[in-house]
Order: sequence, then C-alpha cells, then structure tokens
Amino acid sequence: MLDMPARRDELRATYDLAPNPGLAARMQDAYARMKRVVSPADWAMHAPYVAAINALKRERGAAILAHNYMTPEIFHGVADVVGDSLQLAVEATRTQSDVIVQCGVHFMAETSKILNPAKIVLMPDMAAGCSLADSITAEGVARMRARYPGAPVVSYVNTTAEVKAASDICCTSSNAVQIIRALEAETIIMTPDKYLAQNVAALVPEKRIVWWDGSCIVHEQYTARDIREFREWNPGTRIIAHPECPPDVVAEADFSGSTKGILDYVSLERPERAMLVTECSMASNISDAHPDVEFIGPCNMCPYMKKITLEKVLWSLHSMTTQIEVDADIANRARLAVQRMIDLSAAKG
Repeated sequence: MLDMPARRDELRATYDLAPNPGLAARMQDAYARMKRVVSPADWAMHAPYVAAINALKRERGAAILAHNYMTPEIFHGVADVVGDSLQLAVEATRTQSDVIVQCGVHFMAETSKILNPAKIVLMPDMAAGCSLADSITAEGVARMRARYPGAPVVSYVNTTAEVKAASDICCTSSNAVQIIRALEAETIIMTPDKYLAQNVAALVPEKRIVWWDGSCIVHEQYTARDIREFREWNPGTRIIAHPECPPDVVAEADFSGSTKGILDYVSLERPERAMLVTECSMASNISDAHPDVEFIGPCNMCPYMKKITLEKVLWSLHSMTTQIEVDADIANRARLAVQRMIDLSAAKG
C-alpha cells in the first residue's frame, strides 16, 4: 500500500497543489469537458494537479492511457488515450512515448508492458486489482483444459499475465463474439467471466461454450428485478447493459454491448434518457459530449478503478517508482495470446 502521507508531503514541497480558482479559470478548455459532473469548487482543487501532471508528462515523454471507468478529472483532464480494454491494448502498441502511465487496473498495466517490453509502464496504485483477474489462476486454466481436452482457451483480458500466458487467445467484451465465431473448435473454454460467456453463448449457439465460475463485483450486483422495477418507475428510459451483467439482466435491457458499444449506441441513438447498467463513471465521462441525453442512476462503482487518483498519477510520474515488470517467459507467451486477439479483431474489421 502506498504511504500517501509521506508522498503527499513531497509532492506539495515540489509542486503548488493548493486549490487555485485563478488557475482553474485559465484552464476552462479542460473544464468544459467535465463541467456537468464536476463542480467549480472541485475543479479549483483538481486544476493544480492536472496542470502539474500535464507538464511532467511532457517532461518525461509519457502518455497516459485511461479506461472509461476513470473519474472525469483523469479521463478528461490528463488522459492522452481513453477507451475500453481492447482500445487501450491496441493503442499501447501504437504509442511512440517511452513511458506509459496506465490509469485503470493492474491487468491493464500488465497488458501494456507485455505489448511494450522495452517501455516503462507505470501503475499509479499497484493495489488497483480486479475481481475477475483474481478469480482465476494458470492452474485453473490447466484444470479446464484437463476437463475439456482439445478445447481452446479464450481468456478475457481481465486476467493476469500468467493466465494470458496459459491461454490460446484473449478477448474483450467488444470482440468476444467475433473471436468465438472465428475459432474452428466446436467446444471452447472461456475464462474467467461466466456471465460474459453465457451472454456470448446465446449469440453463438452453434458453439459449445464452457466457462470458469468468475464474475465482476460491479456488474454481478445488478438483478433483472432491479431493471424491471426501474423501468416501471422511469418509463421511456433506454436501459443499456454491459455483457458482464447476468443474462437475465441483459435480457431486460434495450441494448447490451461493450464499453465502446455502449458509447457508440448512445452517440447513434441519442435517447432522451438513458440508464447505463455498468460502472458509475461511464455516464459521468460521456455526459458533456451528450448534453441532450439525461443519464439516470442507479450505478455501481468499481472500488479498484477508484484507487487511481490525480495525486497517485502525479506521484507515479514524479518518482518513476511504480513500474510494472513481467517475467520475460510469461510475457512472451501472454503476448502471443493478446496479439492473436488484436490481429483477429483487425482481420474481421
């Protein structure tokens, strides 16, 4: 765990991080992208950190990759690239920067390091884990292979480097259906998200999909009853669910898609009101780009994603001590699984 009090003292001795309404006013271009969800008072507190991070980022030759679940001040204030797991994996291979700061969870930083072994990859908080990644090990993959001999293993990118290395190919919620359809095998093992696997199985009935018993602590909390009751209380609201939700929740939704799929759906459909059945920050981060859409709760928050803060991002760049390392042999095998996913996704459009 980070000793943030000591680090905070060092940061404040080095940078002017006091709330600064004047600086906040001069940074209105950045604030305009988040003003519907970040108050002026909060922006006055965030602005000094945003300014310091962006200056240090240029000095270090760094790029910040931020997942869509990051808080708005990170997502809009300091990120160079934003997206879902697939987008960030692809962009990690394209960045020309010598340093990557991964604003997301630990497996995402591992993926960036796997794809960029010569680059420095910084993780602002090593404790930013993932319930899915924690739910399976390489030994678990081996047990599934023994149970279903000859079946290829498709592992969600929400896994550790060791699990990726033990898999044949990776997938994300964006391309899982595409990946499964492209494989020649009749029986396919999917790990670790049982709900994603079940939702994919419903869309690819020609395949026999077997799965590991894992789930996301954010998306598993939603129930079909919750969705039905919310629809009764809020008629006319478009309900949009992530495929990590249980299948009966997905069945109650008007649309189900990956993080990018949700963004594309909202941009295309422009519903008057929408409820995003996913992590809380999604709606916050797209609200200013869609002022004509009223985003309505409820939502569930990922405690791991929220471990990443502006203060920790600044410390990471300041100290350069929060570096991700992956064993070379594991990285080489994991890289094959991730690259197969990227190549197959590109080939299928």
